[in-house]
Amino acid sequence: MARTKSTTVKDVAAAANVSRATAARALNGYGYVGSEAAERVLEAAARLGYRGNRVAQALRQGGLPIIGFVPGDIQNPFFARVAHDIDVAARGSKHNLLIASSEEDLEQERALLDNLRALNVRGMIVAPASANDNLHLARLVREGTPIVLIDRVLDDLPCDSVAVDNEGGAREAVEHLIANGHRRIALIHDDARIVTARDRQAGYVKALQAHGLPVDQRLIAVSSSTVQHAIDATIRLFSQPERPTALFTVDSVMTTGALLALRSIGLTIPRDVSLIGFDDFDLATFTDPQITVVAQPVGKIGPVAVKMLLERIRGLSEPPRHVRFQTRLICRGSVSRIFRPA
Repeated sequence: MARTKSTTVKDVAAAANVSRATAARALNGYGYVGSEAAERVLEAAARLGYRGNRVAQALRQGGLPIIGFVPGDIQNPFFARVAHDIDVAARGSKHNLLIASSEEDLEQERALLDNLRALNVRGMIVAPASANDNLHLARLVREGTPIVLIDRVLDDLPCDSVAVDNEGGAREAVEHLIANGHRRIALIHDDARIVTARDRQAGYVKALQAHGLPVDQRLIAVSSSTVQHAIDATIRLFSQPERPTALFTVDSVMTTGALLALRSIGLTIPRDVSLIGFDDFDLATFTDPQITVVAQPVGKIGPVAVKMLLERIRGLSEPPRHVRFQTRLICRGSVSRIFRPA
């Protein structure tokens, strides 16, 4: 049986002999419409059986309790967990969540934020794709859109944020390797335009400098946060004539890639190479040996971000608040000690 075509605003406008824009204003109750034209539109709507899209109308008028979340990469286990926690916290406060991943692409982030703004979401939680190019976020803040940044703090953007001490966590990891006798410590990190990658690289550099060790660019590899790119970066680092004795990776995806790469080229952890990764993840405890990691309190980040956002939505007007959690080095079995002569 053929489905009956539903009546549209265009149909109502034609029947009432008005423009589509005038019909939309009369039906949705916004803007000015003369009384005679409005009466014709309403009469035509009743006669044609027009049933407006109430959800679309409510979105346009900000009538639905929806907040938006724009993570860097929803496939990253860190953002997947944070998204889950944001959703649970939002629903607990009678709000719904729209998730749209930027894939660490600045142009995509701009488009997604524009779309969320057009939908009249009540506020947004964002992990910015760039440390420097954030005029689009600044505009939203000026317009009064409630925004909370997570994972990545932008010093020049006056809004709330929830993050961890990325630099301190990375420095502690590298200092642990140094304390175990390692001097040739390699680093795999993401694009430096991403705040977390920049901060974790800074922690690596400061740990080396604090112990009088050179920062050897041959031991530093830039990789996109994918398993395959991390595999390629690891193989490049360990194909050098003088191999690193240790490796620090800046997220769990890169740690996974490093594990696969080291196995493929016949290197054993920790006998041949020691490994520490930033972010704890399931695979870290399923491997033999288990992987030493810098753990974030991931379960706290989403709920705190939602709480801060809802307070802004409800009218809180105090200066920007910044929550920064400490990381924790979890020592397992992936770091060996190199004994050096006294």
